[in-house]
Amino acid sequence: MLTRKQYELFMFIHERLKEAGVPPSFDEMKDALDLRSKSGIHRLITALEERGFIRRLPHRARALEIVKFPDSMAASLTSSRRGFSPNVIEGSLGKVRPLAQGMTGAPEAVAVPVMGRIAAGVPASAIQDHTHNLTVPPELLGPGEHFALEVKGDSMIEAGILDGDTVLIRRAPSANSGDIVVALVDREEATLKRLRRKGDSIALEAANPAYETRIFGPDRVDVQGVLVGLIRRY
Repeated sequence: MLTRKQYELFMFIHERLKEAGVPPSFDEMKDALDLRSKSGIHRLITALEERGFIRRLPHRARALEIVKFPDSMAASLTSSRRGFSPNVIEGSLGKVRPLAQGMTGAPEAVAVPVMGRIAAGVPASAIQDHTHNLTVPPELLGPGEHFALEVKGDSMIEAGILDGDTVLIRRAPSANSGDIVVALVDREEATLKRLRRKGDSIALEAANPAYETRIFGPDRVDVQGVLVGLIRRY
């Protein structure tokens, strides 16, 4: 049995993982639940973890994983949870196994083109050409065309995105405010940031207080795609 605040936080984490592929930061959780300090979020997360609803992933910046759902949600989510896998793949790349002989109807692994590196820090030169392919489970991808980029920098660590990670991007010419996107600035610099709309302007927001939010006119920013998943190797 969860308290109202515990349930609200669980639902916020669940929805953010489903929509963005990464858990929310502590600041985002604090604002969503209208709490005054992060200590309240720490207590709620600890309570959810002790009750077995979430798990904190070790050696990662604020990385959370849904373990089970409250009874009130379980029935409605039964069908959608079949074939579920976390949004972060642990271990080395290439662990996707071929289908066993005689199996039919199961989706095959998908080859996603890796388009070089993306700056999660100071914007770098525009996205490179196709360098190689990455095989990923189809559960990480939704409809549409996808590509992958290797992350360089630490500006998105509070969103659970670390230097050396590989991000999976769904190609899209636009995004909602709050989405983590690949943005092309002045058609020259590419960066991975959270997009915020501020009137007629666009803000590219880091998830690291060491980096400033950069604000541009709408004609200076071209969205290349939206983050849908993350792969990490050790």
